[in-house]
Amino acid sequence: MSLVRLIEQLENTSPIFNFTNFVPSPEKIAALEARMAGLGVTEENLTEKFIQGSGSGGQKINKTASCVYLKHARSGIEVKCQQQRSRELNRYIARRELCERLEEIRDGKKSAKKQAQEKIRRQKRRRSRRAKNRMLDAKSKHADKKNLRKPPGRND
Repeated sequence: MSLVRLIEQLENTSPIFNFTNFVPSPEKIAALEARMAGLGVTEENLTEKFIQGSGSGGQKINKTASCVYLKHARSGIEVKCQQQRSRELNRYIARRELCERLEEIRDGKKSAKKQAQEKIRRQKRRRSRRAKNRMLDAKSKHADKKNLRKPPGRND
């Protein structure tokens, strides 16, 4: 069953509760289904399980099975998602994550998420002794320039 049909079915069954707050828009779902089709991912290739989440959230998290586990049979990629309280949103996010991983493998490039992580790691890395000395020399030269701009004072 496609996600669009499932959402329509949910919206039609409950007149009291509005499901539109807990599901992505039909346009986003259609775009995701097109992306999955472009990657050759079909619903038959996916193993989907709903399991109890873990972590903070107390009794509600421990009682509901809103965590989504997806496994792509052909590639063996597994995705587990419990970012939202809604099962339908987690289904959407898990499929999106699966597509991102498959595109990363297909294109041979690093995802934007990994690139951001590597950038932070490079920024936190300690400088070499030579680079540190070069930086300190540049700082002292800049300080000397700034001191030359000052008007002569009483002590100068």
